[in-house]
This record gives sequence, C-alpha cells and structure tokens, in this order.
Amino acid sequence: MIHVRDLSVSYGTNPVLQNINVHVNAGECLVVTGSSGCGKSTLAHVLTGLIPHSIPAHVTGSAQIAGMDALCSSVDTLSQKVGIVFQNPRTHLFHLRVEDEVAFGPRNLGMDEAEASARVDWALNAVGLTEMREQKPANLSGGQIQRLAIAAALAMNPKVLVLDEPTASLDVPGTQNVIGTLETLKKQYGLTIVLIEHRLAEVRRLADHVLVLDEGRIAAQGQFDEVLRDPSTLKRYGLRRPTAETLTDWSRLLAPNGHHPEDQQPLLDLQNLTAGYDGHPIIRDIDLKIYAGEFVALVGDNGTGKSTLALAAAGLLKPIAGSVIVNGTSRPRPGLDIALLFQNPADQLFTDSVDEEVAFGPRNYRSFDSEIHEHALTSADLHHLRARRPFTLSIGQQQRTALAACIALRPALVILDEPTLGQDWRHLQQLMDCLVRLNQQGTAILLITHDYKLVHHYAKRVILMEKGRLSLDGKIAPTAGSRIHTEGFVHAAS
Repeated sequence: MIHVRDLSVSYGTNPVLQNINVHVNAGECLVVTGSSGCGKSTLAHVLTGLIPHSIPAHVTGSAQIAGMDALCSSVDTLSQKVGIVFQNPRTHLFHLRVEDEVAFGPRNLGMDEAEASARVDWALNAVGLTEMREQKPANLSGGQIQRLAIAAALAMNPKVLVLDEPTASLDVPGTQNVIGTLETLKKQYGLTIVLIEHRLAEVRRLADHVLVLDEGRIAAQGQFDEVLRDPSTLKRYGLRRPTAETLTDWSRLLAPNGHHPEDQQPLLDLQNLTAGYDGHPIIRDIDLKIYAGEFVALVGDNGTGKSTLALAAAGLLKPIAGSVIVNGTSRPRPGLDIALLFQNPADQLFTDSVDEEVAFGPRNYRSFDSEIHEHALTSADLHHLRARRPFTLSIGQQQRTALAACIALRPALVILDEPTLGQDWRHLQQLMDCLVRLNQQGTAILLITHDYKLVHHYAKRVILMEKGRLSLDGKIAPTAGSRIHTEGFVHAAS
C-alpha cells in the first residue's frame, strides 16, 4: 500500500529527510515518531502529494501510495484515496457549519445527497460530534476542531489515512472515540493508517510498526513493541515509554488537596466570573484563587471552557459578569503579570526571527537582559534556530518559541494552553523543568492539558472543569490511575 524508497527532501539548501525507506502493507498502521523538527510532517506531506505539488521542495527517490505515484499524481487525485489530518486542524476548516465541513469532500466528488448525508452521519458519530452538527466550527474548542478535521477526512472513505498528532488536543472520551474508530476501520475495512505521534501509549493498541526519525534520518524501524521496549532508544530520541495504562476519567484520578492559605493575597483571583463569546456564556460563576509559587493544572473534557477561562484570566476576553483581580488590581500588565501561551502558537508569532520573537517583549518594556534572553533560548532548545523565521519552523518548534517569548518577561503567572502539541517528551521535559525553576522562584504556573503524565509529574494542585464550571479542586492521587471515590474533595464552589 505504501512504498517509499530512497526518499530525500530539502527546502532550499536545508535537508529535512534523507534516504528514507518505508514499506506498509494494506490494513497496517505505521506510527512515525521522533523529536520535534525531525521531518515527520514533511513525510506526511510527501505521502499526500502536498510536497512537491503545493509546498515547494527538492525531492529525490520515490513514494508510491494506494497504487499511485505521490510525486507525480495531482493532489486532487490523491485526495480520493489518501486522507490527511494536519497538525494544526484549523487549517482544514472554512465552512460555517460542522455538518457542511464534513460534507464538503463527498459533495465535491459529485456524490448524490443521500450518500453524502450517510457519510456525514457516520463520520460525525465516529468522532462524537453528532450533537454539534449545526454549530459553527469557529465556536468549537481545540479538541473539538481536531475531531471535526478527522471526521472530514473519514467522510472521504480513504484507503490510506495520514494523521499528524491526532490525539494531541483530545480529552479522554475524544481520544477513545478516535482510536476506537481507527481500530474499527483498520480491522473491518482494511484502512491503512499512518500516525505521527508523540503520545505512544494512546496508539499502542492500534500500531503494527514504528518508524523513529532523528534529524531527517531513520533512527529505528520495526515492530512497535519490539523497537520501543528498548529504554536506550526511548532515552536517546526523547520518546515516552508506551505504557499499557487505561485512559481514565480525571475525577477518578484526584485526591483531596486540603485548604489553601487564608492569610495570603492571591496572585490571581477570579470572582463569580462568567465569560463567553457574542454574549453567550461558556464559563459560569467561576471562583478561583491562585497564589504565588503554585503549580496548578486545569483539566477537563474538550469544550468545557478551559481556554475561555485562560483568555479571561489573561485579560484578553472581557467578562460578561464578575471580575478578574491580579495582585490586587483589575488592570494587570500584559505579559508581566500574566503571560499566556496560546493553544495555536501561530496566533502569537509575528517577528522575522526566533531571536527577535523572544526579545520583543522585554525590549518593548525596556527591560531586555541578555543573560535572561540567552537562558530562555537555551531552555527552549532554540539557539540553533535563533536566526530562522518562526513560520518556517515545525509546530513543536513554534510552540517552544512562543513559550520562550513568554518566560523571557519573567511573568508572575504563566498560563500554558495545551503545550504538548508537536513536542517530543525530551523537549517537553526540558521546557517543563524550566517552568519548575521559575516556579521555585515564585512564578505561578497554570497548566491546561489533557496529558495525564504531564499533570502527574509536575502539578501540585489539579482543578477539574466540567460544563463550564469548576467542579473539583484536588491533587493526583498517590495511587495514580486507580479508581478512587470523590468524597472529601475541596469543591470549587465552596
């Protein structure tokens, strides 16, 4: 089904892939992993014909997929047999309704309305978005947008599906829906799947083979469990151990956290906060205090309002009701009091180089310090990329650039909205360890994530959000992963 031989790709004089050889049989699942910037997305673009037809690049070697030559066949011809879900799913979307987004591909192929509607119904049900078919894609959460992009690809009934980090922004139910759907498609319909992933535990039950890339070359290749059982391979290439742990609801992973200080002024104080868009509340009656030096994780399913809370707390979204108090004032200084790392790093990158991006905030506040600047670049592993334009970087590298720009200002509170996108475990640990050092110096951290391992490793306090309200305030239970009762929690409303 997929035959790649001696494939090399370069952008100008910059080699990205070198001498790649891959063979995938029909009905198999290949997982492609490796450190951010190693060429994984470039391989996906070759398999779907985007390189060289839409993205200029110098390509040598060959790539056969679903009986077609990916280097010679047009993108529209390939799209009828090969589907792709991009790392940034927002780049897929342009319709005003979820249903129309999923229907676009089948309708564009000239299918009759009955068949197109049947495909839409099936695809939406497969990813758990049936009840949102009339919604505007622009109003969906990041995880819901990810599921919508997957549904749009599934509706084309492809022979091969290429997915670039499909679980990165998904909650537990969403991840279970998507992996379960892919597993069914693979077993019952013989769908061939190429998964680009850093979260290896989530895709373990689906994977047959794994391809590990390192600086554009094949570092390891073979049976999934056989290659990834070697601890030295995991450590050398910054990979997570693909444990067999079961995805569990957050409420079953938390334990009581006692009481928070009464005699200390909170750094962030959300009082009866209601916020949303176009006058429609997404979060309601939020009462939350975060103190200097705390490391807090905000967790919950997609669409519960976590990103809305982050925007309101950072002063980027005006509340419908209630108030946001930072260090005793309702007028916080952007970037200095609270810095926010957006879910999509492209939304906050705008200069001509990584170096300028990281220096912009401090220079704007006339507080530039070369030592702090160099430390921010080092912490984010960006020294070798400092002269590059941010939009020529991989998504993971863009994420690290945006975070380095945030921490270069040494803010009192750093909010990170899903920082795992595009990040291998080594770089993620490096960034989080940097945040830990800031935290130890008094900076508060609010981490918004679905990543259980990240929360378990770093967060000292965990807040669960459900249906736009804060429901539980606790910490990861000592016996993490086991089922525990919720009695005795500090309830957020109290």
